Order: sequence, then C-alpha cells, then structure tokens
Amino acid sequence: MKPPDDTAVPAHIAIIMDGNGRWAQEKRLPKIMGHRKGAEAIRDVLKACGEFGVRYLTLYAFSTENWKRPPEEVEGLMKLLVDQLRAETKNLNKNNVRLNAIGRLSELSHGVREQLRASMELTSSNTGVTLTLALNYGGRAEIIDAVRDIARETVAGRLRPEAIDDAMITGRLSTAGLPDPDLLIRTSGEMRISNFLLWQLSYAEIYFTPVMWPDFGRDELARAIAEFGRRQRRYGA
Repeated sequence: MKPPDDTAVPAHIAIIMDGNGRWAQEKRLPKIMGHRKGAEAIRDVLKACGEFGVRYLTLYAFSTENWKRPPEEVEGLMKLLVDQLRAETKNLNKNNVRLNAIGRLSELSHGVREQLRASMELTSSNTGVTLTLALNYGGRAEIIDAVRDIARETVAGRLRPEAIDDAMITGRLSTAGLPDPDLLIRTSGEMRISNFLLWQLSYAEIYFTPVMWPDFGRDELARAIAEFGRRQRRYGA
C-alpha cells in the first residue's frame, strides 16, 4: 500500500513510538522482545519514508522521563540501541540515510555516545532521508537549555533582550537546521504528546492510531500520510 498519487506528502514526520511493552505483554513475552520488534518496525518505516518522499523522520526513542523505568529495562534499551546502530549503520549508509540525534546526549553512557558518533560520522554526507533519534530528550528540557544559553549571552552583554525572537529560540534548540514536523504520529491509542518537540509541533497535524508500534509498518504509514493529505493546514489563519 502507498498514499494516493495526488496526496501531499509531509516533508517531516515525527513519531512517538508507543506500545512496545504492551505488545510484548499481550503476547506473554519479555518486554525487551517488544522493544526488539519495535526496532524492526523502524527499519520498515524508514524504508517506506524513502519510497513515499518523506525527507525527515524524527523518532522519540528515549525520553528524559524513561530513566524512571526499572534499571534492567533501561540497560536493555541502551544495549539494544548500540546493537542496532552497529547492525544497521552500513545499511543506512547504503540507502543514503543521514543519522542525527537530539537530546541531552552528554548524559548517555560513553559507549552509547561513541557508537552514535561513529554512526553519524559515517552517514554525515548522505543526502536521502534524515533520521533523527531523540535520545534522553524532553521538550521542556530542550527549551530550558535554549533559554539558559540565551540568558548567559544576555548577562554577558552580548545580546539585547529585545533581539530575542522566534527565530533565535528556534536556532538554539537541538533541532536547529531541521524543518518543523508537518505530521506527528503516535501509536498504541494514547492521545498526548508526552513532552515531545513542544516548540516544533506548534502547527503540526497530529495522527493517533490504536496500532502498537511493533505492528506499525508501511501500510499504517501510508494511511497516516493519506489522512494528512486530507487535512487543510491553516496555520492559525
């Protein structure tokens, strides 16, 4: 399945990948198996984005709140992240995908940071889909970091308060250089944005689906894009 040929395809899709744990629970499997199946869904969705003409895909992979999960689950998630990066980076490079990451990356373990650095460096010249992983990311934390940066410059006398505007704040966020998402997708039936891209989602269309993330693939993405194409985007006008 693909979106109708006359459908307006969003340039940037952001996804809250929800439901891995519940998917595993329903199948009476360990939670980490849901996360592994969810990692496979990323591969399918990324491939479909390239085929459909989506230029940017941003995935909420690990939030600042996820540290509250049981230590063994967090450890398993970080190991899975490193394993997937090692296994998939060559394919990303082969398919012209550029890997990017946002969030408080300095708080991740040395091993995770090093693998991220290596994977991003290898794919840095690619010109196809830009895949951004939001890791140790929170929308409020991102805005706080941007405000602190601006405040330091103001106190130092290098910046006048009157010069602070929308563009300046946008340029201090971790997504600087990326266009704002056109479409936000959240899987598993939950209907909230969970501290994700609070500034950037101001005018994004939002699509909620009951499908658990491990079961979300090409056809579900096509349905979301088709629905996006039926929306009228007025940007407050």
